[in-house]
Amino acid sequence: MPEYDYPAWEAAPVKILIAGGFGVGKTTLVETVSEIEPLRTEERLTAAGVGVDDLDGIESKTVTTVAMDFGRITLTDAGVVLYLFGTPGQERFWFMWDDLLNGALGAIVLVDTRRLDRSFPAVDFFESRGLPFVVGANCFNGEQLYSAEEIGAALHLRDPNTPILMLDARSRRDVRDALLSLLDLLIAMAETAAPV
Repeated sequence: MPEYDYPAWEAAPVKILIAGGFGVGKTTLVETVSEIEPLRTEERLTAAGVGVDDLDGIESKTVTTVAMDFGRITLTDAGVVLYLFGTPGQERFWFMWDDLLNGALGAIVLVDTRRLDRSFPAVDFFESRGLPFVVGANCFNGEQLYSAEEIGAALHLRDPNTPILMLDARSRRDVRDALLSLLDLLIAMAETAAPV
């Protein structure tokens, strides 16, 4: 059976957030894996953002998410349909994160190790709210200079067992594997919490 022959309405719905700093690849990740035409709320960067949006290291960026991205993927083997909500990365839009958090079971925190300091707010957000997450280190230019252990140490994760995955947000396989890793984490946590 092809991956998308499974009717989405027969699968268990799971809301997942795709979060991270400005320009880490959240929109790309949602677009890469979504089986539907993703909803994008992107606007062109303008002179009004000068001094507000930090483009250091991402000077070629021309658009930004101003509300959220939305996509869907049905995982036939798991019997679930994932509803993916990409958060806006700029600080002035972070107020939306609490609304997007409502009903979410987990998140992928996407990081760019070239600008890792921009990842701390996303990690802090999910740790402070107790939402399970995996870290996806987006390998820009097809390379990653740091190991998972080095990235975890630099992020000062509260839970040293938080999965840290190397991925390319443009690779459907990498993104699917990250989502499956998050589902594995959620299932393991549910089994641990279940009464014996």
